[in-house]
Amino acid sequence: MAGSVPPAPEFGETLPVEASPETIAFLARRRSASAMALTAPGPDKAQLADLLRLAVRVPDHGKLAPWRFIVLQGEAKAVFAERITALAPSQANPTKATAALRKLTNPPVCVAVISRHLPGEIPEWEQRQSAAAVCHQLLLAASAQGWGANWITDWYSYDPRALDILGCGPDEKVAGYLYIGATTEQPQERQRPDATALTSYWSPN
Repeated sequence: MAGSVPPAPEFGETLPVEASPETIAFLARRRSASAMALTAPGPDKAQLADLLRLAVRVPDHGKLAPWRFIVLQGEAKAVFAERITALAPSQANPTKATAALRKLTNPPVCVAVISRHLPGEIPEWEQRQSAAAVCHQLLLAASAQGWGANWITDWYSYDPRALDILGCGPDEKVAGYLYIGATTEQPQERQRPDATALTSYWSPN
């Protein structure tokens, strides 16, 4: 995998706005790896700490940090998956729900990004969007480090019983499960939206 992550800048340190061709090249070819193709090894504790430190460098209006992380790995992840599996038969499509759990059981490391709404002046919608930004930043950071990574929200992100098993509070939601590991197959490019067709320019006329 890639080398070590630079240390965090000091508070108040000047951070120049400058071009980064390497970042543009990376974004132009970014592709999620299949969660079912992820296998050990995954990032160790120190590597994961670096990835999470990068993930929190996102827009956060009000500096609320309206999100937190729950790491699932090893035996604990196996127990979590077993308890979630027991809920699959009660889903609308039990066969599909059971099959979807392979995305949970295969990868060595899973990070649940938990979105929380903190009452105050900052609208809930903005806080939820910040949690989504954390998911995307973690996905980018893991990919940039050479890990296979995938951001998934499946039925167990929404089932209240699954949220209880995960340890979510009453006003918390799963913004995403981030699966990280080595990948056994290289992802292929998929069809992408036409940005031009989705773009308009506002005019006062």
